[in-house]
Amino acid sequence: MMQYLIVIEKTETGYSAYSPDLLGCVSTGETREEVEQNMREAVEFHLDGLKLEGLEIPQPTTSSAYIEVAA
Repeated sequence: MMQYLIVIEKTETGYSAYSPDLLGCVSTGETREEVEQNMREAVEFHLDGLKLEGLEIPQPTTSSAYIEVAA
């Protein structure tokens, strides 16, 4: 089992998401829950496509952190 970081952004019509470790793997959804589920399916589809093409599956390397700053 691999864990890939996904970045979720609020849009005017819902949410969009992408994974920095999987170039071109993106999805959208009307709710946060929907975009997370859609992104899970997109990542699985993306990895299946790489396998079918005989390409290497990228290892997850991206991490995240929050920092505090005075605003």
